[in-house]
Amino acid sequence: MAPLCCVHFMKNTYLPNCSYFNNRGTKYYEAFVKKMTVIAGGHGELNPNSNWLGARGTWLAYFLGVLSAHLILLSVPFITIPLAWTLTNLMHNAAHLYFLHIIKGAPWYSIENDTRRRLTHWEQIDDGEQFTSTRKFLTAVPIVLFLLTCLYTRNDNEHFIANFISLAIVTLPKLPQFHGVRLFNINKY
Repeated sequence: MAPLCCVHFMKNTYLPNCSYFNNRGTKYYEAFVKKMTVIAGGHGELNPNSNWLGARGTWLAYFLGVLSAHLILLSVPFITIPLAWTLTNLMHNAAHLYFLHIIKGAPWYSIENDTRRRLTHWEQIDDGEQFTSTRKFLTAVPIVLFLLTCLYTRNDNEHFIANFISLAIVTLPKLPQFHGVRLFNINKY
């Protein structure tokens, strides 16, 4: 535990002339700041943005959200079944693209987020580790939804082209080769 002069640092946001850090070096100072940030955040994670999608019940809630959106579209009288499937797929892929591949940073501020403020949510999932179960799930959902849409639209050309383009746009940024890559400087800053 840090001595009282170091606790004084957290209250007044400056580091006094404290022998605790002066004798031990910057590595202990950084560990102390990291520990205090976790305590101050109250969530116990340095970046909760990286692993909340793997929490219990999240995948079920995700599935139920897509299903309820589809059922709402099916309940509209003038929307046909193929159009409802295509709209479900397009809305899902648009939301998926926006929330996972366009928005950057984290919704809270901490010292550690300086390194992650230029990363999209997809790049932060599981701290950037590739091929985890969460990433596989989030890659498989648009593909399965595309296949279901093709099945229920009976491979109609207009529906197929729209659904395939949206699948390609939402799936390509998930490839490990595109981790941190900004095509045509889109979403660079």
